[in-house]
Amino acid sequence: MHPILTVIIAVVVFGFLILIHELGHYITARIFGVTINEFSIGMGPRIFSWVSKKTGIKYSVAALPIGGFVAMAGEDDESDDPNSFDKKPAWQRLIITAAGAFVNIVAGFLVTAILTCMIPIGNTTVTGFLDLSKQGYETEVTTEGTLMVGDEIVKVGGKRVRIYDELNYEIMRRGDKPIDVTVIRDGKEITLKDVVFPTVEEAGVVFGLRDFTVEPVEKNFGSVVSFSFGKSVLIVRMCWESIIDLVTGRYSLGAVSGPVGISSAIGEAANAGIEPFLYLFGLISINLGVMNLLPIPALDGGRLLTTLFEIITRKRIPKKIEGIVNGVGLMLLLGLSLVIMVKDIVQIII
Repeated sequence: MHPILTVIIAVVVFGFLILIHELGHYITARIFGVTINEFSIGMGPRIFSWVSKKTGIKYSVAALPIGGFVAMAGEDDESDDPNSFDKKPAWQRLIITAAGAFVNIVAGFLVTAILTCMIPIGNTTVTGFLDLSKQGYETEVTTEGTLMVGDEIVKVGGKRVRIYDELNYEIMRRGDKPIDVTVIRDGKEITLKDVVFPTVEEAGVVFGLRDFTVEPVEKNFGSVVSFSFGKSVLIVRMCWESIIDLVTGRYSLGAVSGPVGISSAIGEAANAGIEPFLYLFGLISINLGVMNLLPIPALDGGRLLTTLFEIITRKRIPKKIEGIVNGVGLMLLLGLSLVIMVKDIVQIII
């Protein structure tokens, strides 16, 4: 795909996800009667702005599609406005703060549901075995003889699996070493000890490979909703566990991508077809929601943490201290983003 088209598609995707995120904050703030000074999509210099005569809210579109904001009175400083953000009850501020991430997660679920309607879905019952060498993998390891056709896999490495996607993920994440697999065989639940899966190494990380096929599931309203919910919950888990893997050293910083790397992935997915594109779109949307809920200063999760602290202790953190902490957090996040952006550019060039 032409680089310019890749950039355009990435801008549209990021712009839409930012729009719905900020709309979550905006709509809940309006519901609770918070005074809003400005609603902006994008960061940096404003391309254009207009002020609503009815509400007095300034609506802006900025040049850089890498963020956005809803500027509420009393959000970052003291305000005399009786309808300012800081004058609202803590539970209302909690909802307003969490609304952006919530909308991103819901949008990811809806896109996942659309994708589920388009692709085959499967359960965790083994129907046959694959020759991975025909798919380009150099491995002679196989689970055939350990697993059997008809086995319904219910746990991998102690983790419950209910749908194909969970099964695939657990094998990928935990199958880099021998693990216990619990199956239902001939109506009885048995645990197969130290099952060895084929593996592959990518970017210095070893992953397990599924070397068998599973039973397809007939699609109807119930199965689509169930599988879509399961996939969405799995993506949330993947986000959290990826952060844990990064902190514990399983993944290096080189495995992390910023806007540049994600834009490249969006271009590749769009070029591969609508299904990979929808999957990546849903993945990014849910990731954006989950990441914003992390209890890190300058993110929504940081403000949620201070609001929860207020609800529990009945004491409010001074605005000045909160502002300093958020400022430091923002500088650290921008520094990390710059490092990741440089890394992504170098990888693309090389």
